[in-house]
Amino acid sequence: MKKYLIFTISFLLLYTLLQISSGLFLTATYTPDFSESLGMSNTLSQEVIFVQSSQIPTLIIAVLSAISAYFILNKVAKKN
Repeated sequence: MKKYLIFTISFLLLYTLLQISSGLFLTATYTPDFSESLGMSNTLSQEVIFVQSSQIPTLIIAVLSAISAYFILNKVAKKN
């Protein structure tokens, strides 16, 4: 039971940390393109467009978190 808790807690912490850091990185490197949003008139559009994004980055972060949590579990288990 202890191993399960260690793995679960480390996985959740790593997953949250990686998601937040990737979100911060993507926000910091995003450059909006105002030329397309202006269109023919010189006013900003009030339309919001939602784009279907890929689930691959989330899957990669989950796999990296699981692998890291596994190695953390092995390190903690060896100490005990």
